[in-house]
Amino acid sequence: MQEWVRVTREDGETVGWLEPLDAGYELLRPRDVLGHPAGPDAAWVEAEESVQECGLSHLAREWTLDGEPTRLALLEVSPRGIVVAPALQTKALVPAERTVVSWPDTAGRLRLA
Repeated sequence: MQEWVRVTREDGETVGWLEPLDAGYELLRPRDVLGHPAGPDAAWVEAEESVQECGLSHLAREWTLDGEPTRLALLEVSPRGIVVAPALQTKALVPAERTVVSWPDTAGRLRLA
């Protein structure tokens, strides 16, 4: 597997990744910061545009894990893992059990609620 290429915005914040699908980097899979596909496989410019369009705003939405009904909030996204907790408890600033999902989430364990 080739290394993913970081995609950043003008301020340097990482907004996603490009996964090379061939040795010449002619076909890439755009991925958001969670590691989820962010558009169709494409050439460099189109794949990078897909990642930029996806951005980071979807991270503030509620998520589910492995199809369970509990709605979750993302607390942290880093190469150490994706930390989630029940959304209602986090909004109420109540201590909540945290779960760590491996990053990147290429298995798609996290899904928008």
